Amino acid sequence: MATPEAEHFAALLKELKDRSGRSYGVLAGRLHVSTSTLHRYCNGDAVPNEYAPVERFARLCGAVGDELVEVHRRWIVADAARRRPAGAAVAGAAVPVPAAPAPAPVSAPETAPAPLPAPEPEPPVVVSAPGGGRSPWARLPRRTRVLIAAAGVAALLVPTTVVATALVGSRAEGGAGAPDRADRAAGDASVPPAPAASGASGAPASPSPSTSPSASSDGPPDGPSAEPGAPGGSVTERSRGGTATGLGAPPAVTISSYNWEEPCGQFYLLDRGPEGVAPPPAPQDRRGWARSYAGVEGGNMRLQLTVQGTSREAVVLKGLYVRVLSRKAPLPWSAYLMGNGCGSGIAPQTFASDLDAGHPVITPVPGTQGDRVVPAVPFPYKVSSEDVEVFNLDMKTTGYDVTWYLELKWSSGGREGMLRVDDGGKPFRTSGMRGRPMYTYGNDEVKWEPYQAG
Repeated sequence: MATPEAEHFAALLKELKDRSGRSYGVLAGRLHVSTSTLHRYCNGDAVPNEYAPVERFARLCGAVGDELVEVHRRWIVADAARRRPAGAAVAGAAVPVPAAPAPAPVSAPETAPAPLPAPEPEPPVVVSAPGGGRSPWARLPRRTRVLIAAAGVAALLVPTTVVATALVGSRAEGGAGAPDRADRAAGDASVPPAPAASGASGAPASPSPSTSPSASSDGPPDGPSAEPGAPGGSVTERSRGGTATGLGAPPAVTISSYNWEEPCGQFYLLDRGPEGVAPPPAPQDRRGWARSYAGVEGGNMRLQLTVQGTSREAVVLKGLYVRVLSRKAPLPWSAYLMGNGCGSGIAPQTFASDLDAGHPVITPVPGTQGDRVVPAVPFPYKVSSEDVEVFNLDMKTTGYDVTWYLELKWSSGGREGMLRVDDGGKPFRTSGMRGRPMYTYGNDEVKWEPYQAG
């Protein structure tokens, strides 16, 4: 059964399809999916697991500018609803709770418990029992109901693609802001990462091995990469005090795409000649293809971040910063171009950074909507569970092999902190390719041919 969010998403897809004048068969062929699958997407019976085919569908139907942003927003909401357990409640909404088995009787204590410092608020739950009687849920102690409701809301709202562990606590507790730490990061060959913040008890928190990159990277990244086309990377933060969701909680951040100019424009550096390199695959598989050769993004890395609050409470995004871990001589490898080198107009909410700079900064870039120039919009931004921001980042290097990650500074409910955004627990890696042999896959000879920049 389709969720309301899926129906809302499908209605927009159907509107775009009808407006395009193209048949389901034509569009399905261009998207490399079956006609029945595309029917299910446009009827709300299914939600695509990945955003890449949704974006291609929208562009084929002529969507531009704000329409593309709205398609992305509705897909995020519909995908989250699809992943939600059956019968689960949305945070902040009053939903009926089914009657639970009556709890086992507990003997009353000899003495009354000590009074609590302050009464807990009732959880936002509407209790209804069959037959109008008082449900077993209502007979539970109020404190127990509060804890159960809070645990359920937290389980629903924490995204499965985000790992929450801390780099920096709130400023009120002595956490340093990104500018302070960035000033201490020298632009030399190696910059140590920021230490993890203490846990809630005040003892040093031990970072997970999967979210603690080394200070430098001596070779190509190893291990499996994030699933192509799906939200990837990782976001880490440990906050001292506060709750996981709601007022005073950090936003959820996912990597929507590793190349928002797909299917064009990305070079990968590989340590081998063209004779031993397979043809480039479909756009959603290209990063996995490069990782199978221990490849590294060449010249530019175009990341697309999706940022969303975990409740209706606003979270202010105060700034986005670059943390460079190491700079080395660029890799002496060959560069292979995905697509045909085509490009498109820069969309709003796009930022660029020169990783060769001693202290790289994120700079807003003017966008275009049709023939109209959209002014660059710097931070701050504001998000909530109903307001999503999508940021396109163009990270460039020409003279170095750079390992780096991002830090997103946020504040909500009097608290602020820093989220680390990296490549699935490892730093991102981008290498310059100036003077390197470059190849593109030819359409006539069906082989890798020397690329001539035009």
